[in-house]
Amino acid sequence: MTDIKQHEYALLNEIAQDSKVTQANLSARLGIAVGSVNWYIKRLIHRGWVKVSRLDRTRLKYDLTPEGMTVFTQRAMMYARDSLKTYASLRSKAKLLVSDLKHQGIKSVYLEGDDELMDILRLTCMESGLHVGDEPNGIVLKSTGQDYQRT
Repeated sequence: MTDIKQHEYALLNEIAQDSKVTQANLSARLGIAVGSVNWYIKRLIHRGWVKVSRLDRTRLKYDLTPEGMTVFTQRAMMYARDSLKTYASLRSKAKLLVSDLKHQGIKSVYLEGDDELMDILRLTCMESGLHVGDEPNGIVLKSTGQDYQRT
């Protein structure tokens, strides 16, 4: 896999969405300085991932080359694969926790937090028939980093 920095990937993504995007627009969308956008684009051109052509005297058009599209696609596939691995790991941890709680005779829990990790735990609780209460009632579950904790 080709080494690609996050800003380079973000630029490839923006260029793939709109080849007529300006460096000022890229700067605003990505939250990096226009000078940095210019530097990264020159780097992408040098690597053979982007080609530039003139639309008129003041406007440029950026296009991904076949090599740029390959790098962009590989990075997106790696991200998807890693996301699925993370989801599977969190789902497994949630199932184990819920199974342990049910084995202890616990029928209701309260989930502290409202993020993606807690959504996975909420789904797991609902699927297993474990009631998720609206208010703390003794058993409180929360996420800690990439894990779940009972408090």
